[in-house]
Amino acid sequence: MIQIPHPYVGRRGLITSAAGLITGAAGLLAAVPVLAQPAAPPPAGGPASGGGPSAVIDVNRARTEPIPIALPDLNGPDGASAQLGHDIAGVISADLARSGLFRLIDQAAFIQANVSAAATPNFQNWKPTGAQALVTGTVQILGGGQVRVEFRLWDILPQTQIQGTAYTTTQSNWRRIAHIMADVIYERLLGEKGYFDTRIVYISATGPRDRRTKRLAVMDQDSENNRLLTDGSWLVLTPRFHPTRDEIAFMSYANNRPRVYLFDLTSGRQTVLGDFAGMTFAPRFSPDGGSVVMATSNGGGSDIISVDLGSRVPHRLTDSGSIDVSPCFSPDGSQIAFASDRGGDQQIYVMGSGGGGARRISFGNGKYATPVWSPRGDLIAFTRYAGDTSNFAIGVMHPDGSGERILSEGWLVEGPTFAPNGRVLMFYRESRSQDARGRGFSSRLVSVDITGFNERPVETPTDASDPAWSPLGT
Repeated sequence: MIQIPHPYVGRRGLITSAAGLITGAAGLLAAVPVLAQPAAPPPAGGPASGGGPSAVIDVNRARTEPIPIALPDLNGPDGASAQLGHDIAGVISADLARSGLFRLIDQAAFIQANVSAAATPNFQNWKPTGAQALVTGTVQILGGGQVRVEFRLWDILPQTQIQGTAYTTTQSNWRRIAHIMADVIYERLLGEKGYFDTRIVYISATGPRDRRTKRLAVMDQDSENNRLLTDGSWLVLTPRFHPTRDEIAFMSYANNRPRVYLFDLTSGRQTVLGDFAGMTFAPRFSPDGGSVVMATSNGGGSDIISVDLGSRVPHRLTDSGSIDVSPCFSPDGSQIAFASDRGGDQQIYVMGSGGGGARRISFGNGKYATPVWSPRGDLIAFTRYAGDTSNFAIGVMHPDGSGERILSEGWLVEGPTFAPNGRVLMFYRESRSQDARGRGFSSRLVSVDITGFNERPVETPTDASDPAWSPLGT
C-alpha cells in the first residue's frame, strides 16, 4: 500500500505492493502497474510494472556521461489535461537535470513529439536523438477534482519497457506525482533510490544582520510549496525531521528560554521537550523515532542527553566537563557522532548510543563541527574551519575517520544534511557584500554531490540556513 496525501499533511508513504492505494487529507491516490500494448513481458521473477533495463548505468559513469533521456510532454485528451501533462513533464525534467546525472534531449530534436501511452513507441524515431531512455505518458483530468496519470519508461536500444505505472489522485497532488515518477526513473536507470519526493526544512531569515528575524520554513526539494511555520517572534535554529512522522524538532528562544521543541506539521502544535535547568539545543531524532538526542548546557560546558519521547525521561550520555554538542545517530542507531573540545580543539568523536567509549575520528588541520551520518552509514559529513570565518569547508569522512575529502570551501559554509539516498548533501553558504563599506551579506542553501560534483544553489524566497532533508516520501 502506498499512502500519498496532500503536501504537508501526513505525507509519509507506506509501500507494501506493486499496486497501491494512496489516501490522505487531500483524497485518494491509487498506483497500479501498467503494460504497453503490445509490450515485451517482464523477465521471470521481475516486477509486475515492467522488466529491468538492459544495463543499469553506474552513477560514477553518469557523472561524466549523463544519461541521455527523451521526455516528451505527457498527452491529454483535452486542453486542460494536455497542459497538466506539459507541467508534469517539466517537473520531472527539472528533477532529473538538477541531479547532474541525466541529459534531457531537446524537444526540438524529436521526430515523434506525440507518443500514445497505450502503444509501443516507434523506436526508429528515437534512436537518431541519441536518447538511451524514453518516457511516455498520458494525463486525464477526471470528475470530482481527480486526475489519472499513466507513464512508461522505455529502454530504446533493446526496445523494451522498463517501467509502467498509473496513478490516480486529487489534481492538487500533481507536483508530487511528478516527483514520484522522477524517483522511479532515477532508480530504474541508476539502480539506487531517488530523492525527489522529499522536503527541506530550514531557517528563513530577513532583516539586517544584527537584527535578523528567523522563522521555521519548509519546502519541497525543488524549492516549490514554500511555507513559513513560525511568525518570527522568537529566534529558532537547527530544525530536524522525524524519521516517520510529520514532525520537526528544533531549538527556540521562546519566552527567552532556549529549549528544544517539537512541531507537529499536521496540526501546527508546538510542545517543549522537557524542562531543563539550562538551555537545550542541537536536537536529532533516533532512527526509530522513539527518542531525541540533544545537547544541554552544564555550567561552562554542555553534555549530550537522550530523551525518550514516550516517557520524556532523559538519559545522560556524556559527562566530560567539556563542550559536547551536535549529536547524530548512525542509521542503525548503534552509535552517535558528536563534536567535543575535550581534547583541546573541537573535534568529532563517535561513541555507543548508550554513551561511553568515545573515540576521536577527526585529525585534519582545523576544528570540526556539525557531524551528520549518511543514511547509508558509510560517511559522516562535517563542517571544518581553520581559526576564523575566512576558511570554512564542508567535507565527508568514513566513520573511522579515514578518507577525509573536502567538497566545498568558502568564507562561511556550514550545516550539512544528507539526502535520504546518501547521494547529495545540502548546506548553507554566507556571502559578504561587495560594496565599498563591506556592508550586507546573504545566506543561501547549496547542494552538492558527495564527490564534490554538481554544486548548485537552492532557491529560497529569503536568506536561508540550517537545512535538514526529510526522509523519502514524507
